[in-house]
Amino acid sequence: MRAHGQRSFAVIKEAKPLSAASATALPPGFRSSLLNGLIPSEIEAVLAAARRQPISANQVIQHEGETAAYLFLLVTGRAAAYQLTHEGSKLFLRWIVPGDAFGLRAIQREDSLLLWTVQAMREGSVLVWDRDSAWALVLRYPRLRENLYTTLMHHNASLMNVLCARACQTAQQRLARMLIESARQLGRAGADGIEFDLTNEQLAEMANVSLFTASRQLSEWERQGILAKSRGKVLLCSPERLVSEHF
Repeated sequence: MRAHGQRSFAVIKEAKPLSAASATALPPGFRSSLLNGLIPSEIEAVLAAARRQPISANQVIQHEGETAAYLFLLVTGRAAAYQLTHEGSKLFLRWIVPGDAFGLRAIQREDSLLLWTVQAMREGSVLVWDRDSAWALVLRYPRLRENLYTTLMHHNASLMNVLCARACQTAQQRLARMLIESARQLGRAGADGIEFDLTNEQLAEMANVSLFTASRQLSEWERQGILAKSRGKVLLCSPERLVSEHF
């Protein structure tokens, strides 16, 4: 099920694989659990088998329900993973930040359907492996297989946390949880707190609350000095108060 106006991700077939020299041309300090425990020559071989693709803001990189044909690694930018409900709303699952892998079902030998939709929130780039290349790498490097399995377990844990929050937490708790997780994954620490880019509308959608409820609660937390809001930005001044007062 595709939301109206969203563009699907299309792998550019003529894109050249990264050479061993260009494979290391990743952002300074780039880290990924996908590559944990691999020696430099193995990392170069894994990256050289990929194609590097640009992504634009709001671009849908993968659609749930489609065949898992590609393994992705986010290099730059930001994306959100979600599922579409029968009513057409989004069930937010997790942020995807640089170093995160997704499309893990592509490593299965049999055709498998994607369970999540992944949409870019800002422009950036991904590394892409087709299913045959990903499978060959998994067979060649057992540690890579272990890393993919660990990542899959983390994804399953995220899904369980979301389902538990939906069933057991109040709207206020869900909104507090989204602020804390967004600060942890997206935030930039400063003297006055942790700043990250999110609108009231995005927070409301992520927490599965109405925009009115989100705006009212955010204003109340701002009055209490827990956070400060500016256009499209949140400064979380006291995350420990959110945790102590709502969990």
